[in-house]
Amino acid sequence: MKITAAVLHEPRGAFKVEDVELDAPRPHEVLVKIVATGICHTDLAVRDQHLPLGLPAVLGHEGSGIVEAVGSSVTRVKPGDHVVLTPASCGECDFCVSGHPSYCEKFSVLNMQGHREDGSCAHHQHGQDLQGLFLYQSSFGSYAIATERNTIKVPTDIPLEILGPLGCGLQTGAGSVLNVLRPQAGESIAVYGTGPVGLAGIMAAKVAGCSVIVAVDINDQRLELARELGATHTVNSRNQSSADYIREHIMPAGLHYTFSTVGRNEVVAEAFKAMRYMGRCVEVGVGTSANLEIPHSLFRMGKSITYAIEGDSVPEVFIPRLIQLYRKGRFPFDKLIKFYDLDQINQAVEDSEKGVTLKAILRMPH
Repeated sequence: MKITAAVLHEPRGAFKVEDVELDAPRPHEVLVKIVATGICHTDLAVRDQHLPLGLPAVLGHEGSGIVEAVGSSVTRVKPGDHVVLTPASCGECDFCVSGHPSYCEKFSVLNMQGHREDGSCAHHQHGQDLQGLFLYQSSFGSYAIATERNTIKVPTDIPLEILGPLGCGLQTGAGSVLNVLRPQAGESIAVYGTGPVGLAGIMAAKVAGCSVIVAVDINDQRLELARELGATHTVNSRNQSSADYIREHIMPAGLHYTFSTVGRNEVVAEAFKAMRYMGRCVEVGVGTSANLEIPHSLFRMGKSITYAIEGDSVPEVFIPRLIQLYRKGRFPFDKLIKFYDLDQINQAVEDSEKGVTLKAILRMPH
């Protein structure tokens, strides 16, 4: 079928909205009419080839939409269902069956190759294959092919166009706090970077009952929003050490947890310095350097770091949970959103990179 999609033709290039041919769904696949899709930093990491993917390609991985058709073996969803798309997983490996599908043994094969496991492409243009099925969806298009496992049914009474980011960025931020760090009520945390992922982490820390929630960034407007969303303290780290400030003015013994969304060595080092003995740090940023380097001395006294993918969540459980928190006013992620039409994708990218927009969502031209 013919669809409209934003195609990336070259590294660091602009997206071009063009006609593309999309395959019909195979037995295990689902065809989704995309209503809207978020723009995530991971899409831009592929654009800049920090995460390698063949080009030209159709990206996008925070899609929300309506099921249009299903393959013959699909039972979880049916045409007409409202859904959010999230990364694919095999459902059979040890990690999937033990409740950790983000660490599926086939994660890279299913999500990061640009084609199906058998090597076939779902997107085509001018008789040539396009790389697609990015995070097994490529939702920068009016329709997307997904699998049954990464198509998450959602309620019909919540505006579908706002829900896409729950499939990746917001799930990553909230899950890293609630599923990975799991703070107890009354404990303390600092969140480094107040983009959408970090702000989701701040909202999650408030849900968890953290008594001290420190937001660290170099953007005063974002820090102001962080306070509105649950931060008890803010630190502008442009001209001062956040760790020194935290220990001098907030928690002299250091924090229980830190959450870094930035992927920079110097930021992780600050996060470690801000923690108390046996403090735990979780990192989710896509770094631009090959190595993560932290002074050995900072690991003393039981401090640790882990990397989290998609908040280590089970999407069909966690996404509905976030929606319920949204209903109750406890996860007001809609305050981060600004809408753009698909043909405004390059403006949306520019605004996101400049910090003008926190979470850009592209509406499809249906």
